[in-house]
Amino acid sequence: MILRPVQDTAADAEAVQHLARAASGSPAAADRPPVHQRARTRHLARTDPQGCWLAEQDGEPVGAVLSLRREGVWVLALLAVAPRAQGKGLGRLLLERAAAYGRGCLRGMLRAPSSPAAVRRFRLAGFTLHPAMRLTGRVDRAGLVDPGDIPVHPGNATQLHLLDSVDRRLRGSAHGPDHELLLAHCEELLVADALAGTGYCYRDGGEVRLLAATSKRIATRLLREALARVPEGVEARVAYLTAEQEWALDVGLEVGLTVESGGFVGLRGMRPPAPYVPDPALL
Repeated sequence: MILRPVQDTAADAEAVQHLARAASGSPAAADRPPVHQRARTRHLARTDPQGCWLAEQDGEPVGAVLSLRREGVWVLALLAVAPRAQGKGLGRLLLERAAAYGRGCLRGMLRAPSSPAAVRRFRLAGFTLHPAMRLTGRVDRAGLVDPGDIPVHPGNATQLHLLDSVDRRLRGSAHGPDHELLLAHCEELLVADALAGTGYCYRDGGEVRLLAATSKRIATRLLREALARVPEGVEARVAYLTAEQEWALDVGLEVGLTVESGGFVGLRGMRPPAPYVPDPALL
């Protein structure tokens, strides 16, 4: 068994994507479009090479872990082990290697499926597991009545300082270079900056990828606007909502979306950021 850093290459990005798709009971982003999975892998191989590892056996990839550090927050973005290599301690080894990269970080974040193995692994690693929900379905336009008293407008790369300031207020660290990835691969960035507060939201087709705001009022306005922009006939999706995000559940129910259970958000050394919708691939 060989463990080596993930490289910023198409071959390694494809290998990690294949493992994420094949792994059973791992927090792999198998629901992400392939182009996003590959782009995320190459992005983290550049920004956090010491936190991203690929395990190979007889020249074949059998496991991968992706993690990142952002201003004192360590994030486990993916942990995937091929079915034929599971139950042999490889997942623990990969997690230990990634956790070593996060040594010294006081806070940690991850997402996890509902599998018993994943729950046990991350609980033993010191994470508090917050049950999460997701909203899915077609948007009922009749439920989108909004006073519009808070202006929302398209954002761009010139506003990264604003986005980072909101991040720091909510989770104690900025997303930093991850905003560049999101800007490149999401359909649009929406920004609200008013006397009532500040916030932003990324939308990609029908999915709300990341939403952060300084107040529930701003967050609600942003989520409504994002759902209003989901194309007709496209299913909306808002995932990894903990109990602290009831404002988002209320908006989803008002526009006809369905609530389902959807794994866990794992946190260490911090409370759930709110109002906040995490990005499934970067938290």
